[in-house]
Amino acid sequence: MIASCLCYVLLPAVRLFRALSDAFFTCRKNAFLAKSSSPQVDGDFAMAPRGPDQEECEGLLQQWQEEGSSQALSTVSEGLLVDKGVAQSSLALLMDHPGEHDAAPEDKWSSRQLSDLRAAENLEEPFPEVLGEEPLPEVEGPMWAAVPVQTGPQYADCAVLSVGALAAEQWEEDPAVVAWSIAPEPVPQEEAPIWPFEGLGQLQSPPVEIPYHEILWREWEDFSTQPDAQGLEAGDGPQFQFTLMSYNILAQDLMQQSSELYLHCHPDILSWNYRFANLMQEFQHWDPDILCLQEVQEDHYWEQLEPSLRMMGFTCFYKRRTGCKTDGCAVCYKPMRFRLLCASPVEYFRPGLELLNRDNVGLVLLLQPLVPEGLGPVSVAPLCVANTHVLYNPRRGDIKLAQMAVFLAEVDKVARLSDGSHCPIILCGDLNSVPDSPLYNFIRDGELQYHGMPTWKVSGQEDFSHQLYQRKLQAPLWPSSLGITDCCQYVTFCHPKRSERPAGWVESVVEEDISEPEPDFRRTVGTIQHCLHLTSVYTHFLPQHGRPEVTTMPLGLGMTVDYIFFSAAESCENGNRTDRRLCRDGTLKLLGRLSLLSEEILWAANGLPNPFCSSDHLCLLASFGMEVTAP
Repeated sequence: MIASCLCYVLLPAVRLFRALSDAFFTCRKNAFLAKSSSPQVDGDFAMAPRGPDQEECEGLLQQWQEEGSSQALSTVSEGLLVDKGVAQSSLALLMDHPGEHDAAPEDKWSSRQLSDLRAAENLEEPFPEVLGEEPLPEVEGPMWAAVPVQTGPQYADCAVLSVGALAAEQWEEDPAVVAWSIAPEPVPQEEAPIWPFEGLGQLQSPPVEIPYHEILWREWEDFSTQPDAQGLEAGDGPQFQFTLMSYNILAQDLMQQSSELYLHCHPDILSWNYRFANLMQEFQHWDPDILCLQEVQEDHYWEQLEPSLRMMGFTCFYKRRTGCKTDGCAVCYKPMRFRLLCASPVEYFRPGLELLNRDNVGLVLLLQPLVPEGLGPVSVAPLCVANTHVLYNPRRGDIKLAQMAVFLAEVDKVARLSDGSHCPIILCGDLNSVPDSPLYNFIRDGELQYHGMPTWKVSGQEDFSHQLYQRKLQAPLWPSSLGITDCCQYVTFCHPKRSERPAGWVESVVEEDISEPEPDFRRTVGTIQHCLHLTSVYTHFLPQHGRPEVTTMPLGLGMTVDYIFFSAAESCENGNRTDRRLCRDGTLKLLGRLSLLSEEILWAANGLPNPFCSSDHLCLLASFGMEVTAP
């Protein structure tokens, strides 16, 4: 009878430890496989969890019989602490040698195993009384997150989030409110015990409770003086100041279609209702004047997002992807700060053209800033805001370049002034390209020599140099029938007719003379250009320690694919060469930005999404100033 009771006590602890270990192995293996050079991995990235077998049960009973009931009861009372020490040490060993724990190809998650794992995650049955001992306190809430903590150049330890503390203190509160509350002052904690483990030396146990909102704290980097109450800055002259946010909010349909990417997440935080509340709280907290969103699911937009944003004072425009896709892009602005001049949706799909046969879209708005009436007869140049989400496929850089050429041609048309120059431009979105890749350099530098370049190299997302066959870019990149020059301009500038223009169209944006002869359509040999003079808001490296910034974290691998570019008046000389990253102040000035995070910090918060960041991307936020001039 005593042996049966002991087995009943020990088995839940063993099963809980195995469930935690397997869940963490799954997350790390996903990240390890994503960093490998293999172009494609078939099947699920997971190790099959297994419960204690019969031999293990018999061994526990035999140990109890040999050591006596008193020692067994001591083991029961200290079981949770022992499991914790072993779990931390084992996970630390896994971080140092991830490749040694790879699963066999036949190890897969089955539906029955997932059910068993979730049952283990949600243990709510208290331990029974054994030989007069008081039962152990019941653990409330799910234990589900294994979080690596970065302590140096490499991971040296791993913490398991507190079960009861997280559930009782945070989970019952409104998660969106907790996520964006001011970080509390750190409370001094007692020195944690040392957990010895053979082969690993002495490991310092990290704090049991890890506050997410402190780990994910993002600083505001201010590049300007303090504005006055009207939102204008004295400085060299008055400025019209505004903030813009760009955010890929993760469409629910796309998340469910690629559920294997989110095995590290607790199912509750992936529900749309939970994510929607978090996203809205994030919008309210940062309160941007312009909001550019990607992966906006159409039904969620019309039923929830647009009505909620309208109540927050936004006017919204939405463009769904072509074909049968259910998501798209949205641009929202506050009519108290801007007046709409025109809205131009962009479709990249061209029937019969293989280079443009995908359903990605963009949206370009021309906005007129509104200055306070008390300033007298002053004016501000119109602002062109462009938002897009280009193709993901890392192998098809040719398609990405063609989509970007179409997008830049539309921006050029909307932002072009009568003298051939352009009004201030902000171009943002998910470009599915990493910093210093050829596509990124093309946007920033205004020129790209592409002939003979492997298509996978354009975006820099993955390295396919090991493959025997590599598709290469050929000149010309797109046919002349597309109607776009190699300078990313339309052959014929098709401005709307005067009768179709909305009221309040500024005089500085004039209609092109239709009778003017078409510009020469000469094709360059293997080179494309644009003349928008764009530079990035972010430097892509954290200033504190020089580590790369991260805007997304698929399968545990952090990278930057989201951007806010803005136009500068002109480039300046840096030594003997022209560097477009160093730009003299023009009509559009960068006043501040919300700092990004490193891959190590996001690992400490269990990656993306997590309970406080409800997308697999981070939002980008920047503050700008525009010159206010007298007429």
